[in-house]
Amino acid sequence: MKKIFVFAMCCAALASCNLGKNNDAELRAMQERDSLNQILAQRDNEINDLMSTFNEIEEGFRVINEAEGRVNLARSGEGSNASSRIRENMQFIQSTMEQNRVLINKLRQQLKQSNVKSEALQKALDNLTQQLELKDQQIAELRAELEAKNIHIAELDQRVTELNTDVTNLTEENEQHQQTISHQDAELNTAYFVYGTKKELKNQGVLDGGGLFKKAKVSTNFNNDYFTKIDIRSTREIKLFSKKADIKTPHPAGSYSLDKDDQDQLVLHITNPQQFWNASKYLVIVVK
Repeated sequence: MKKIFVFAMCCAALASCNLGKNNDAELRAMQERDSLNQILAQRDNEINDLMSTFNEIEEGFRVINEAEGRVNLARSGEGSNASSRIRENMQFIQSTMEQNRVLINKLRQQLKQSNVKSEALQKALDNLTQQLELKDQQIAELRAELEAKNIHIAELDQRVTELNTDVTNLTEENEQHQQTISHQDAELNTAYFVYGTKKELKNQGVLDGGGLFKKAKVSTNFNNDYFTKIDIRSTREIKLFSKKADIKTPHPAGSYSLDKDDQDQLVLHITNPQQFWNASKYLVIVVK
């Protein structure tokens, strides 16, 4: 009877162990899925922003073509009313052209800074740029034809000059703004890590204290140059080249895992970057 009881207890313990492993695997899978969903959501937002700018440019070209049609229609008329309509439409065409120029520059910056790498989008941008250059030539020819028919648009020339100056200033401001956003974005997604033996980290001022009955703690005045700088959006694993490791900085247990590679050495896998780096943008690991 005693042997049966011992056997039953062993079976129960084994089942509990297997259940714990299954729960851990399910938790890791859920964390990885959440992380992937965050990446996909970010890519969707970037694509939506790109397509919104693209659609604005296409709409600009559409209304420019309509305004050109109105100019050609007014050219067949005579008198001050026809000349006035031509001037108004030419002014509208020029201002919309400059607006499209700004939007194309904006789209170029968005593509450059986006994580979305698409040959189709780059080709579409090139086509829009060519379309803008062709439309510039067509408008220049139209202006020459109007001048040949003594339809003077001198006041429009002054407005165009002012508009070109405004667009240049706006483009420069937009580029500076994009650079500022890019710099801020990089800062927000920058973190630092270091690993080494307790002795190495203490020599570099990363760890303080520690003794026979005390644990070494992360220093508040460490050597920042000793750390490795990373982008938390792209760095998901850190090879530790050691069989034992102790993380000294506060990072939630469910946001990472320490796994062994094929050489039986530990690799830190960051399964939830946002949660992992939320408590601290510095990672200190003692290896043995």
